[in-house]
Amino acid sequence: MTNAPDINIQEILQNPAVQEATNNINKGMIARTNYDPPKCSVFSNKYTYLKPDHSCRFSIDREAEKQLPNIIKNPLQIITGIESPEKDFKTEYEKKRRIGIVFSGGPAPGGHNVIAGIYDAAKQANSETKVYGFLLGPDGIIENEIIELTGNLVNKYRNTGGFSMIKTGRTKIDTSEKMNLSRETCKALGLDALVVIGGDDSNTNAAFLAQEMYDDGVQVIGVPKTIDGDIQVKDDEGRVLCAMSFGFHTAARAFANAVSNLCTDSSSDVKYWHICKVMGRVASHLALEVALQTHANITLIGEDLADYVDEKRIEKAKNDNTVDYTAYGITLRHLSRVICDCIVRRAAAGKNYGVAVIPEGVLEFINEIQLFIIKLNTIIAEYNTTHDKTFHMEFPKLTDKLEYLRKLAQRSREDRSFTIWNTRDDDLFNDIPDFFQKGLLMERDSHGNFPFSQVETEKVIMEMVKDYLAFLREKGEYKIGIKRTYYNKTLQKAELDPDFFGPVLFKNYTQGDILLVKPSIISLKTLNQTLIKEGALKEGEPIPPAIEKIYKKSVPDFKTQTHFYGYDGRGSDPTKFDCIYTYNLGLTVFSLIANGATGQMAAVRNLEQDFLQWEPAGIPIAPLMHLEERKGKLSLVLEKSIVNTNSISFQIVKALREKWLAANPGEDNYRKPGPIIFSRENEESRPITLTLNALADKF
Repeated sequence: MTNAPDINIQEILQNPAVQEATNNINKGMIARTNYDPPKCSVFSNKYTYLKPDHSCRFSIDREAEKQLPNIIKNPLQIITGIESPEKDFKTEYEKKRRIGIVFSGGPAPGGHNVIAGIYDAAKQANSETKVYGFLLGPDGIIENEIIELTGNLVNKYRNTGGFSMIKTGRTKIDTSEKMNLSRETCKALGLDALVVIGGDDSNTNAAFLAQEMYDDGVQVIGVPKTIDGDIQVKDDEGRVLCAMSFGFHTAARAFANAVSNLCTDSSSDVKYWHICKVMGRVASHLALEVALQTHANITLIGEDLADYVDEKRIEKAKNDNTVDYTAYGITLRHLSRVICDCIVRRAAAGKNYGVAVIPEGVLEFINEIQLFIIKLNTIIAEYNTTHDKTFHMEFPKLTDKLEYLRKLAQRSREDRSFTIWNTRDDDLFNDIPDFFQKGLLMERDSHGNFPFSQVETEKVIMEMVKDYLAFLREKGEYKIGIKRTYYNKTLQKAELDPDFFGPVLFKNYTQGDILLVKPSIISLKTLNQTLIKEGALKEGEPIPPAIEKIYKKSVPDFKTQTHFYGYDGRGSDPTKFDCIYTYNLGLTVFSLIANGATGQMAAVRNLEQDFLQWEPAGIPIAPLMHLEERKGKLSLVLEKSIVNTNSISFQIVKALREKWLAANPGEDNYRKPGPIIFSRENEESRPITLTLNALADKF
């Protein structure tokens, strides 16, 4: 063994080529940070003013009117350009300001560009304006933790993902103590305006902050941020004011690229079903967009499952002259059967592989699960109030809890007035995997609520799918189709007559290019028996190796790989769409501030149209808020937007489900969205769901 020459690592590290190769900043990132997003046409003017649009009407909640009196009558404000305003207007517009910005909630691609837009517009109006960033989210406001944002710092993060510039946090300013501390911070800093960049809860916070600091003269502006896409605003006439929160397009594209790669892997290795859970705890917008981007074989949309109606149960109830309310909403059992049917049909076509997309919150749309939670909450609470010991102390083991529920079901048979837990409940509950039963029976939080976030959605569903597939395999209904050409070649090579053995082995030998082994043949033993019965084999003779090979090829081995897409997508560098959208949101924010607005949410209308038609606006937050149960009590909140199953985008996905399932011998219909390539000229310009839904007026 020869001695290696001495290496001067310090000299190597000083080499320009080495430094370039190992630098944190690469050429792609330089191109990103140097990119100058185009501005909406209105911002080509030196000044902007607000034009109220009183034609937009909202159904006002009485409680919102009571709690937010100073901002409840805010109108929709359209940003309008002006070159030569009056002197007083110019003086107010260009005055020196102090603006605070906070990120609230999980990151979403494009947040840095909101800051860049605010910073650029503020400095252009008055170079002495100070812009501050509150550190680590709302805690930064409460604890007065800030940094002053400089041009160098802002430039470093332009067009990049994450909220790394000032970080984020999930604290809510939802108590009088937190509100008072926030007011003190804003007063101490002499803030003219506070910008809250966040989701529905954060914009709800923004409305209350605007109300609380109204008399202090501190303007509060919200910005719609959430990769879930569940901030969508329409007026009472159905006019779209905010079509999509920022970050959605990037996250969907990031997820779609990863799912598309799995489609490629699945159809290459042909042995796995990839089960892909994507973020979206309340709404299935991301799953819908990923379906359109990738054409995955199966995509569940929670809102669609909620609309399911069991016609057989309705008919039975009708014949019995009763009403079966359990016929409305899909059950876990039926959902597992639907998925199994898709898997079995693809296997029969010779495709024992595929890709399924499941939204994170799909279980929340299953009526049965919601009923279980309500009933179990009631059972547990009632037990705790009538016994000295708590339910979980009295029944520490799952088997103990199940036995107690079984006795309640028995009681329902003996006492018709007892309906809280009946035999159907007990049967359905026992269909659920043990770990999920345990989860549903876990201790509630301090408010008595079920901790849904701790449920492994995909595991719950796939455990039931695997169990039923095993049952179908035993019945001989789950088999892999064999190509006729492969069968003929295999038998001819073994000098056996395909036409002699074909009718013995296959139920469809006289038709089709894909052959299915008879349902009665479910093991080597039953294969042997069938061959003997049909005269193709004598007692004691071994099964011909070629026949055994064909049989084994038909036996499915259901293998899955599970994946969760969430944090990777929300941390992705933004698409060009999100870069442009968020930068213009930032410009919109300053326009609202410069014109004295408060309690408004920055928005850009017409996102589904060509960029030249984009229209910046300020949406009043207070009129959007309604009472909703949160943590066991009614609270004013901004309502989340779920997938509209009547929308064109969903109806198209529904119409193409069979095609994308591709349960036939032909090619799969996978679509390759490709990675997010910032510099590519033909980069997708907006979410497909927006493009499709924009066609609504044409049909």
